[in-house]
Amino acid sequence: MKNKKILVGSDHAGFKLKEEIKRFLGQLGYDYEDLGTHSSESCDYPEIAFKVAKKVAENRTMGILICNTGIGNTIVANKIKGVRAANCFNEYTARMSRVHNNSNVLCLGAMILKPDEAKNITKIWLTTDFAKEERHIRRVKQISQLEEKTCK
Repeated sequence: MKNKKILVGSDHAGFKLKEEIKRFLGQLGYDYEDLGTHSSESCDYPEIAFKVAKKVAENRTMGILICNTGIGNTIVANKIKGVRAANCFNEYTARMSRVHNNSNVLCLGAMILKPDEAKNITKIWLTTDFAKEERHIRRVKQISQLEEKTCK
């Protein structure tokens, strides 16, 4: 996955952590594109989450979204067909979101996680592959089929 650009975005509450995660991505050898916000000035998370999620779905890449709790970004990102966003708050949830659900957007809560915790979660999420076991493939396919029925 290192050859793909990681899309990142945050609201004002997640701006500081986003800047740390960007530096961390660079240290790990990942390229990234920052889709906003670009300051700690108050802004609305839905616009940024939508922008990142839409581009993830279009480019079949991965994204990282950061807000106060990660909840709002997760809700918005999962409105986009082809996105499987996971609000991860520890290493186990990060790993399982990739192994079982093949998540393609990681959502982090800046007020929930310490920077080192967020970095560990990010690293695990980026380096964990989808299990590709029949039951997990079937379930992710079912999610896609539900999207086809409900997202027009």
